[in-house]
Amino acid sequence: MRPTVNDIAREAGVSLATVDRVLNARPGVREKTVKAVNDAIARLGYVRDLTAANLARGRTYRVAVVLPDTESQFIQSLAEALTEAGSLAATSRTELRLHRFPAEDPHALAALLGTLPGRDYLGVALMAPETPILRDAVRQLRANGIPVVALVSDLPNAGRDHFIGIDNRAAGRTAGVIMGRFLGGGPGQVLVLGQSLLARDMIERRRGFDEVMQRDFPGLEALQSLETHGSPATLRQVVREMLANAPDVRGIYAMGGGNRTLTQVLDEMGLSGKLTVICHELTPHVRAALIAGRITAVITQNLGHLARSTLRVLRAKADHQPLDESQEQIRIEIVLRENLPEPPVSQPPTEVDQVA
Repeated sequence: MRPTVNDIAREAGVSLATVDRVLNARPGVREKTVKAVNDAIARLGYVRDLTAANLARGRTYRVAVVLPDTESQFIQSLAEALTEAGSLAATSRTELRLHRFPAEDPHALAALLGTLPGRDYLGVALMAPETPILRDAVRQLRANGIPVVALVSDLPNAGRDHFIGIDNRAAGRTAGVIMGRFLGGGPGQVLVLGQSLLARDMIERRRGFDEVMQRDFPGLEALQSLETHGSPATLRQVVREMLANAPDVRGIYAMGGGNRTLTQVLDEMGLSGKLTVICHELTPHVRAALIAGRITAVITQNLGHLARSTLRVLRAKADHQPLDESQEQIRIEIVLRENLPEPPVSQPPTEVDQVA
């Protein structure tokens, strides 16, 4: 027969109310009493049925997901995957709310995060560059007892509770291997594009890319990173200027974002299909460009897995439960025209909070 909370109370010599406070990590219990209850749990082999407990007290897991408000197809696809995961999780009393903030505006993001503690959220998932203002905002959330997980781009110096996404350094190394092998080891130059080197995913991808290029393909020169800050006009200008003045460029590594503008510029310059182009994330535009031969290879991740992992991790953090690390590991996927998977069925958009 499975032990119950009544058995724990008798074994530890405390009241049922005290056992409940310890199980739910509520304050007001002496350390000695907490130890006595946990020791009793260990001796009895008690395993808590969290689903039943939450249903009994009508608890709802209300979580916030904060994404930049951009026209990026990747961000839109991520928002759709999170919405779908939230809809499926509604039967287990999970409520997901999407919030958007103006990209490149850390003050607006910090202001948004500052409003979340008063809105009964049990956890926050966030995709944003790691600025000093953001670090302070994340630390304040955690000081209010709200766990924070980083999505896609890590926030290691902000004290986040967990990171959900691919190993971006390994993704950069993967891009280096593909680039080097497609170009036959050189000679030549590689143009490297990124939205912002404040973003941890861009930093780690560039680091991994350089590691492989310098070690395995010394005949290829990876040029300095060109930052576009999410601006199509900036991307168009820097790519045109670099290609006009660097005739030895044979490949382009787009570390994130701007793929629509990039392929348009290459079309306009008569270079479409003549350069090896490697980018990230299998968006609808990238899929079409792969089929047309305008992009060579894509390094991507399963957004459905990422979205479901986000909800599982936030629930576990709210319940102070351990994670199944193998289940939450997001794999790196390499897509070529020859192994292109079928497109996913699109989902209807969700209601979204907008921040002016």
